[in-house]
Amino acid sequence: MHLRFLRNILLSLAFIAITLPAFYCNSSKNEKTGVQGESAWRNVYDTSVHYVGMEKCRTCHEGVYETFIKTGMGQSFGYATRQKSAADFSAAHALVYDSSLDFYYKPYWDKDSLYVMEFRLESKDTVHKRIQKVNYIVGSGQHTNSHIFNVNGYLYQAPITFYTQKHQWDLAPGFEKGASSRFQRLIEIECMSCHNGYPDFVNNSENKYTGLKTGIDCERCHGPGSLHVQQKMAGNIVDTSKGPDYTIVNPKRLPTELQNNVCQRCHLQGIAVLNDGKTFFDFHPGMKLSEVMNVFMPEYEGAQDKMIMASHVERMKKSQCYIQSGKMSCITCHNPHVSVKFTPRSQYLKACQSCHGNVAGQHTCTEKPEVRAAKNNDCVTCHMPHNGSIDIPHVAVTDHFIRKRPVADSMKKEITAFLGLQCFNNEHVDAITKARGYMEFYERYAQTKSLLDSSLFYLEKQKDIEASEKQNRDYIRVYYLLNNFEKVNEFAAQLVPKNINDAWTAYRIGEAYFQLKDAGKALAWYERATEIWPYSLDFENKYGTCLLALGKMKEAMKVFSFIISENPNYTSANTNLAYLYMQQGNNTMAYDYLMRAVDLDPDHEQTLINLAVWYHNNSQMKDAQKCLEHLLKKHPDNAQAKAMLSDLKH
Repeated sequence: MHLRFLRNILLSLAFIAITLPAFYCNSSKNEKTGVQGESAWRNVYDTSVHYVGMEKCRTCHEGVYETFIKTGMGQSFGYATRQKSAADFSAAHALVYDSSLDFYYKPYWDKDSLYVMEFRLESKDTVHKRIQKVNYIVGSGQHTNSHIFNVNGYLYQAPITFYTQKHQWDLAPGFEKGASSRFQRLIEIECMSCHNGYPDFVNNSENKYTGLKTGIDCERCHGPGSLHVQQKMAGNIVDTSKGPDYTIVNPKRLPTELQNNVCQRCHLQGIAVLNDGKTFFDFHPGMKLSEVMNVFMPEYEGAQDKMIMASHVERMKKSQCYIQSGKMSCITCHNPHVSVKFTPRSQYLKACQSCHGNVAGQHTCTEKPEVRAAKNNDCVTCHMPHNGSIDIPHVAVTDHFIRKRPVADSMKKEITAFLGLQCFNNEHVDAITKARGYMEFYERYAQTKSLLDSSLFYLEKQKDIEASEKQNRDYIRVYYLLNNFEKVNEFAAQLVPKNINDAWTAYRIGEAYFQLKDAGKALAWYERATEIWPYSLDFENKYGTCLLALGKMKEAMKVFSFIISENPNYTSANTNLAYLYMQQGNNTMAYDYLMRAVDLDPDHEQTLINLAVWYHNNSQMKDAQKCLEHLLKKHPDNAQAKAMLSDLKH
């Protein structure tokens, strides 16, 4: 294990192409009563209470609104406007080169619209250019501005980010070293549900939305507010100086750990394993987070100063201040209604002195007085320094692991071993949830077989507890990740597509059959995956590809046409439609779709194969050869291209 490996963990703003797993988990109970689904706060479990929006809150809480809207949370997400952007667009800064994939990126404004231009140069000639309009900016500008674009409701991340602390543009986190997905990184609901107010999400999709908020809002920390508004409109006013108003959660009045649960919903950024039947919308302030999900973090030997950007709660929970006090929460130091930029330093120092000061108000710090004086007696400077984030380049954040400094040499060493995953919001995680955590970690960040060995170990530990159907789905997942498709089919043998309600399970079974050259059996499973998630365009594309393999051209045409109607920029659907038109002898339509696909991705393997075939069929041999040579330059192991080029030359 080394730093490059760890930097792949938990990519920027969580904007990664997240796999949506089929999770089934343990039930959990309410911290206070021991009974699931009970709370004194009336908006926690009552499903009739709904969200009303921040503007409704503002009508009575204007003062709080005006300060909160200036916080990082209030500024977390907005339309791509000049006012929202913190970036420098001068010629000296606004150019990024991806040396691995050989693309340049230039962000620029055209009137009041923001664009990203991707281009490639050969001998100073522009041989490729793609322009993408940016619709949204993510981030307050304190650390970064990342960029999102919308295609018919489908959200994707643009490949470049502005890093405000270093005042520079660069590839977005996770796009470095040849890992760029260019304009194809899906913005899925886990990402959006932390970096913005709850959106209107199309549930049978991966990344389609019908409505978006602009910034995290009041109800993310206070819970849905319709009951509270109803009671106030009816004249039922509670004097909160004498006691709680139970129509809406006040996090300050929650027990310490439930306070932390509110914050760690988004400030414990790790491997979130959803519980059975839960979604990322189901957590309400006042619950234990473990009622909805269990969040795992990787633990390593050595390198204790290396940290993930949004790991504030994890780092705090490692601190002796937290461990020994039993009462430390995020709001011990932070007022979430006021930006850290406007919070006086004295507020944080008073929090330290509340435990580390004597009766005379003096510090009990053991450091030499002259050293403390040089730091203005600032506890945070020494004990919570800024560290570089390992998952996001060009960013330094406050390390919430509070401890004596300087750090011992043993803690500064590079990572020497991966110790396992630790859950930081539940001390009693069951074995099957741990197994899913290891699978999720493998899928997202580290394709190391030992992680899947750990998954199998935990699945076996709980084999006699879970129902066979659920257990089968987990075994299907782990053996799919191991590319053991025969074993996948063994566990799938007794399953019927119509009885499966998890799209990923259906897809994995279909893919296993397809990889074993049994497209006939694969088809029903692919079809079932698209029935569950008709707006997962990746699943639709696999379904269409299987139809092609079975010679079902009419049905395949319908599937690929649907994909294009949803997202005209879907490269594979364009090239597959081109193939279908070639089969029909419609060279004009075939060429149009091929050119569209090449404009979207000039290095796409199947597109270049199909284009070479089109050139060959139309007696344009030099163009066919040039196309294949370019393909092999970018994908030197493509055997089909090698064979086709050899035939052309002979």
